[in-house]
Amino acid sequence: MNFYNSEFLTTHSQSIVDFYKDRCVDNDLGGYFQNYLDDGTTFNNGFRQLVSSTRMVVNFCRAAKLLNNDEYLAIAKHGLDYVEQQHWRESSEAYAWTLQDNQPQDMTQQAYGYAFVLLCYAHCYKADVIDSDIKISETFDLLESRFWQVEEGIYADTIYDDGSLCDYRGQNANMHICEALIAAYDATQSPIYLEKAQHLANRFCFELSAQSLGLVYEHFTPELEPDLEYNKGDPKNLYRPWGFQPGHQTEWAKLLMQLNTFQARPEFVEKAQYLFDIAYSKAWDTFHGGLVYGFDTDYQTCDSDKYFWVQAESFAAAAMLFDETKQPQYLEQYTDLWDYCWQHFVDHEFGAWFRVLTGANQKYSNQKSEAGAKCDYHTLGACFDVLEFSFS
Repeated sequence: MNFYNSEFLTTHSQSIVDFYKDRCVDNDLGGYFQNYLDDGTTFNNGFRQLVSSTRMVVNFCRAAKLLNNDEYLAIAKHGLDYVEQQHWRESSEAYAWTLQDNQPQDMTQQAYGYAFVLLCYAHCYKADVIDSDIKISETFDLLESRFWQVEEGIYADTIYDDGSLCDYRGQNANMHICEALIAAYDATQSPIYLEKAQHLANRFCFELSAQSLGLVYEHFTPELEPDLEYNKGDPKNLYRPWGFQPGHQTEWAKLLMQLNTFQARPEFVEKAQYLFDIAYSKAWDTFHGGLVYGFDTDYQTCDSDKYFWVQAESFAAAAMLFDETKQPQYLEQYTDLWDYCWQHFVDHEFGAWFRVLTGANQKYSNQKSEAGAKCDYHTLGACFDVLEFSFS
């Protein structure tokens, strides 16, 4: 099967959108249902998490353009209204991280969440869901004033309910802020967003990675040294797992390739190749297929589970590297990833992808998507990224 063509990617993207489009809108509470079983049945219907609320808006904004269906814009606007009217709490000028039946549960301010608010507004503006870029600049200003650490050159992660700043530093929120800044630049052509995205790429992929085998480590001490003890007993943590994340190496590779299209940086392409090559060679499961979730500082697997997003971000990076370098191994790896995902992750009965499998490719449960963990933003986004990068 030929996975490297626009017809396949478009058809598969449509099948993912079809899983959500007729069942995701909650007309009672507003926003989207965020928890789904494999067959599309929803559960925990009143629960909302900021990351899924914003990512699903992004999904429908991008689908409207790339699948040529303006009907999706109304679904996107429905989701944006919820972000603005429920997640955003005007009284405290802050975002609710989680809500239950529209009542805030967790008001911790997470840079990770703000990253996706920024991404959401960027794609809403590009798709003409909103007619002004003011919300993009306002969200960027909030990130700058609340999370940016001038002396460290990175964004902090967490502001507690009492307003104090957590001393944890990590790459994950910064990576997604970089992603959002790329989208903001693409939507507005304002150079401030490109310059900040380039800065984050340099900071994490070159400067800080020099301390960790040239790879991007997940967690840092307040002195910005790799924190090898943080979550050592919790390698499956949803946003802050221990060890090296192969999927984050390949996701940074993808971002570096996207940045290179705006302003040619040969060192970005070279670093993208390094990150991808190491991640793929150390994380590919030669027996069961697929990329494992994590490896340690000796490149030994520390979590053999297979996650949907790791495979998706990796096939997007592989496609971009092939398109840019024409080196055949990247097309082979793209195809191998798709062969594996087509066999094990794609739900050919009900649509969309499964979220997580064991190392031997067995499902843990019949829960396909969960608030904060999966809304097929990674799978759909990876298909859209390849369509835009390689076939537009």
